[in-house]
Amino acid sequence: MNAELEACDHLDARQFELAVRRLADSLSYGTDSSPFLGSGIEYVQSRLYQPGDPVKSIDWRVTARTSKVHVKEYEAPKRLPVYLLIDTSASMCVSSQPLSKYAWAVQIAGGLALAALARISPVGIIGCGERVVGARSTLSRDLVFMWLHSLRRFRFDERTRVGERVRELSGVLENRSLVIVLSDGHDPDAPAALKLMAQAHDCVVLQLQDPAEHGRVGGGIFRAAEAESGHGFVAHGRSRWVDEEAIGQELRGGRVDHLTLPTDEAFVPKLRHFLRRRDSLGKGSR
Repeated sequence: MNAELEACDHLDARQFELAVRRLADSLSYGTDSSPFLGSGIEYVQSRLYQPGDPVKSIDWRVTARTSKVHVKEYEAPKRLPVYLLIDTSASMCVSSQPLSKYAWAVQIAGGLALAALARISPVGIIGCGERVVGARSTLSRDLVFMWLHSLRRFRFDERTRVGERVRELSGVLENRSLVIVLSDGHDPDAPAALKLMAQAHDCVVLQLQDPAEHGRVGGGIFRAAEAESGHGFVAHGRSRWVDEEAIGQELRGGRVDHLTLPTDEAFVPKLRHFLRRRDSLGKGSR
């Protein structure tokens, strides 16, 4: 492939890592519960005291009632492995904004990864294009940043493989996991694959949207070529490229949570609210 088609975002390594850490703090700020865990440790039962049990775990009510020392037992919260699938295709890289959908997707994936690692949830990051980037799963921040830095480089001729990567991952996951896909929704094969995966796993789609895809840019009639396939077409500045509402309805009908993130708006509060709402409904902890 032509090396001239390869590019990277405008941040240096230090700036990128700072941006990711700030985003992780923003997504976690102000809440003790995690978007990936449940509400915390839950009481299960009381049992007779055994030598070596900590004194602070004594159940004084049961002890007083039975005249025998009992201690409380708790069930530790289940930590779902978190898999972040990033659409690395060409359509993610074409942008009418200072930061492309792809640049935002990599930063958001990094923020979510660090937020999950802070709560001891293992993380896997997988590129959903023609390149093989990332792996599953780790508790190492260094390894996560290595994957993220690899993903910062992109190509303007890479085709989407979201549906294919979802099916591949679904075939190897042994335990219930949280799967978050960051994509612009240009892969028609993805919804069916995600709905099938949602039968066994907790699935979320964060759909990045450039304003040009929604017909919000001016301009007359023009000829263009599809970034991934090279297919030519005629359009105008008010053309609507992707119907995110239809995609969202289809995914939610298959128990896949969906959120649109426009790249020309401040979406961090919206994303934080979305994650907290999922947590309050008990998702991400099953």
